[in-house]
Amino acid sequence: MSATILDGNKIAAEIRSEVAAEVKVLTAAGLRPGLAVILAGDNPASEIYVRGKVKSCEETGIYSEKHAPPATVSTQELLDLINSLNRREEIDGILVQLPLPEHVDAKKVLLAVSPAKDVDGFHPMNVGYLSTQRPGLVPCTPAGVVEILKRSHIPIAGQDAVIVGRSDIVGKPVAMLLINANATVTVCHSKTRDLAGVCRRADILVAAIGRPGMITRDFVKPGATVIDVGINKVTDPAEFQRFFAGNAKREESFRAKGSTLVGDVHPQVAEVAGAVTPVPGGVGPLTIAMLMANTVRAAKLRRGHTVQELLRA
Repeated sequence: MSATILDGNKIAAEIRSEVAAEVKVLTAAGLRPGLAVILAGDNPASEIYVRGKVKSCEETGIYSEKHAPPATVSTQELLDLINSLNRREEIDGILVQLPLPEHVDAKKVLLAVSPAKDVDGFHPMNVGYLSTQRPGLVPCTPAGVVEILKRSHIPIAGQDAVIVGRSDIVGKPVAMLLINANATVTVCHSKTRDLAGVCRRADILVAAIGRPGMITRDFVKPGATVIDVGINKVTDPAEFQRFFAGNAKREESFRAKGSTLVGDVHPQVAEVAGAVTPVPGGVGPLTIAMLMANTVRAAKLRRGHTVQELLRA
């Protein structure tokens, strides 16, 4: 038996196309959604992520602008920038790319983003809305996890879901979304006793712990759906062999690049699971697609009935 591969690229493309259709209607009525991205300092990985976000805005028709203060920027200067973006009517979403320079008070900066424009869904007010099932903005990666399940017609209600990892960015919001969708949810972490035994009870297993290949086949109930949120870079040939021995295509790519990506789930899990997300090409593409969807959602929530009526027309 080999698991069904849940194609994140295909699902992300569907979502982007739905977003583009909504943006077209709104733009024609003079209500084009707008996203402002703040990239402080010069972190090469962050620059790549931001480039991807700006490109996705262009593809879906969302107005975007990038603010790139230097690495020496102070907390107060970032707060002033965010306050000015909070006041601008044509900006619906504000995204602060993390990590910020070390001397900056990141918590203070994130808290300054208006909850109505918090397209990352990190503001305590949006966290509260999620936990009490009120309309708000949901973190992009967790929202993407749920979209993969729903669009792949994997039942959630009444299922046992286990989440490995309790971060504020992924683990906790995924748990809340699955509870809201009527799953029975267990959240595991480094102090969980008999982790493999708990995971084996899951119909839906979400791995978001940041440890390469930690979830092996003995963690997985035969036929379960496994969602791998982890992205880990492998450069050591011995570690590569542990995950991909005998995979000629991966070996060729590893030799050429000197690295490859592996999730938190060991590739052999595909021999036991009913469905799995690949790495890369699984949850990753959904994160940016959901950011686009969140920007349009922020426009709808902020600008009220006018927008809702336009999209119904």
